[in-house]
Amino acid sequence: MIKIPTISSNSGEQKTVSVCIIGKPNAGKSSLLNYFIGQKLSIVTPKVQTTRSIITGVITLDDTQIILFDTPGIFEPKKQLERAMVRCAWSSLNSADIVMLIMDSTKKLDNLTEQIFSRLKSLKVDPVLLLNKVDLSSKEIENTRAHLKETFPDSLSFEISAITGKGIDKLTSHIKQSAKVIPWVFEEDDITNLPLRFLAAELTREQLFLKLHEELPYNLTVQTEMWGENKDGSVKINQIIVVSRANHKMMILGKAGAMIKEIGSCARLEMEKSFGFRVHLFLFIKVRELWESNPEFYNYMGLEFKKDK
Repeated sequence: MIKIPTISSNSGEQKTVSVCIIGKPNAGKSSLLNYFIGQKLSIVTPKVQTTRSIITGVITLDDTQIILFDTPGIFEPKKQLERAMVRCAWSSLNSADIVMLIMDSTKKLDNLTEQIFSRLKSLKVDPVLLLNKVDLSSKEIENTRAHLKETFPDSLSFEISAITGKGIDKLTSHIKQSAKVIPWVFEEDDITNLPLRFLAAELTREQLFLKLHEELPYNLTVQTEMWGENKDGSVKINQIIVVSRANHKMMILGKAGAMIKEIGSCARLEMEKSFGFRVHLFLFIKVRELWESNPEFYNYMGLEFKKDK
């Protein structure tokens, strides 16, 4: 579990509140979680479907502990893995005190967004509405404001930037005010309950998304196979990149192994930055044609496996 050094200022009753962040892919969910935490916890890439499972972040402010759930983007799934991701996003509402729906204020509301609105209303959920990317100019924001007010008249709305932090202080104050007198779930210096092995795999997957093109990133996954601590405090990490086709393996390797070397180097640097210790990273590629139908991979990713009918 990752921790950050803190100076305790809690002298009263402990309060706790859980917050689920939902929205379409690339609306800014992961960037918002990372801003709250103050460091990279959830990987971020320009590609959709980057987040595959719930990423839990924890911040403790005075007497209040805020538990944040970054969820997979909600979209129209076509494949088995995609359906599992969308189920995961909707299931996160069950464990949250506050549901925050984040939207890209620079884009026009579309049919998918309206479907999300309808699903929330059918579940009798009044979400906290977040208009993200307000640091960018938008021709759509006025229409979006009006439509949100009409659709969710009882919901609070905040205009924020998950990159610059604009508006997030007000949002944080609202979250703190919603906390109940409940003992903390985590220690004061915890920022997540995710194991380092999982986070290391996510950082490598992030680099694969950033370096590779077209559809390949969606047909692969990464697992940390070995984690060994050395006497000098460094860690040796062996990871497997699982792909579904042999030609995908060749694409990741690159000419004379140049691509996988670059991916490994960048992933290692990100791990050292996040974990605070030296990392020796070794990447291996395995071809597993039907990995997306293997329950073991879903379990590793924290997703529910359901066979296609």
